[in-house]
Amino acid sequence: MRSGERTFFGHPWGLATLFGTELWERFSWYGLRAILATFLIASPANKGLGMTQETAQAVVGVYGALIYLVALPGGWVADRILGARRSVLWGGFVIMCGHISMAIPVSTPAFVWLGLLLIIVGTGLLKPNISVMVGRLYPEEDDARRDAGFSLFYLGINLGAFIAPIVVGWLADGDRWHLGFSAAAVGMALGLAQYVWGGRNLSGVGERPGVLLSPRERRRFGGVAAGAVLAVAAALGLWAASGTLTVSRLTLAITVVILVVPIAYFAYIMLGSHDLTEDERIRMKAYIWLFVAAAIFWMIYDLAPSKLLFFAENNTRLSLFGVPIHAATTQAFNPLFIMIFVPVFAALWVKLGNRVSTPQKFGFALVMVGLSFVIMAVAARLAEGGKVSVWWLVLVYLVQVFGELSLSPVGLSVTTKLAPEAFKGQMLGVWFIAVSVGDAVGGQTGRLTRVLSEPMYYLVLAVMAVAAGVALFLFTRRLREMMAEHHEAAIR
Repeated sequence: MRSGERTFFGHPWGLATLFGTELWERFSWYGLRAILATFLIASPANKGLGMTQETAQAVVGVYGALIYLVALPGGWVADRILGARRSVLWGGFVIMCGHISMAIPVSTPAFVWLGLLLIIVGTGLLKPNISVMVGRLYPEEDDARRDAGFSLFYLGINLGAFIAPIVVGWLADGDRWHLGFSAAAVGMALGLAQYVWGGRNLSGVGERPGVLLSPRERRRFGGVAAGAVLAVAAALGLWAASGTLTVSRLTLAITVVILVVPIAYFAYIMLGSHDLTEDERIRMKAYIWLFVAAAIFWMIYDLAPSKLLFFAENNTRLSLFGVPIHAATTQAFNPLFIMIFVPVFAALWVKLGNRVSTPQKFGFALVMVGLSFVIMAVAARLAEGGKVSVWWLVLVYLVQVFGELSLSPVGLSVTTKLAPEAFKGQMLGVWFIAVSVGDAVGGQTGRLTRVLSEPMYYLVLAVMAVAAGVALFLFTRRLREMMAEHHEAAIR
């Protein structure tokens, strides 16, 4: 950085541009997420879509899953066609159009589905590429300042996530759903405006694709993409014509497809040659276990905007310190706790050093998210006799954040560490597929309530998570050997 150049808390001023863009994009994302499930289950008389809780939970789960899944093709489009900078711009524009579509006050659900589809596509372009641009603001050797810059960027994410449920929940109160959706659209518009206005501060970062497609490759890509879209449209058309297509069945079909993706990908890596060494194959086997553990974690953790939101709406006294709140406001507890405890956990991991391994961190995260659902089981049992205090949800989110801060920060790190040399770049996206799998499967767990009571539903998921966490603790030594994570503390 040149002497006398304007800075953003000691960082390149371009970080301020990206910080603001991400803050407003997260405002729009978390604002929609805070009211989507309750909008889906609201009756048409209350201007909702009248879905069952089970179906709404599945829709929210698949929606979240696709958001993370499309990060892979979104990164590819930036690398080969648009470049990161234009990908963020077009992604934000498509997201804004999606929120506008949802804000149109008409009774047909067509604009809702169109809006969700546009938001998925736009987020796939914006989300992975804005993070890439943050990293490129710094010289390659400036690791310390880059890490600090990402910490500020992470703060922007959580500020947006904290403010959005409060504002959007208040606006959507009284069945004013489309007003809430409009706020999400305005948020993304503000993010786009300051991104364009502050573009001159990005110093050319992300302007060009990494490896631009040749004209022949572009034609081939266009043909494949068009063929894929037509094939999906034809399949859905035939399904609809059969009279058996329902929203619930469609979410189940999408979930199956999402589950196939990592299975096929890991099979491709492990069964092909790819010049992998024996050590690389062993490390990949260890990573698969961590991938499954992460998927189980997200399966429970990301039930916040569906199952836990329904509980807040129907089973809690919505008041904090005597101040009435909306059900959507409970979605602000999580980012608030993250902002409070990120520096605490960062200092804790530095202090513990090599004494705590990656499998142990993942195991602790699973036990924490399992414990949170034990608490939910108790709250659900008490709620059978009448509404309970919203402080039960405060406690649940607090415990879950302890788990997230033990798993999420190390997820990408362990992915890059264990990835075979031939798959270093691609494997960064695999971590997000774990989130996608967890979200999709979590959405389908609502079907369990057909045969389980509410308290038992939470307990079943809690037992699954705790059992997976205990398994990681029991096999920590073996996993560390497979990962070549031979810390000195483990040898003594």
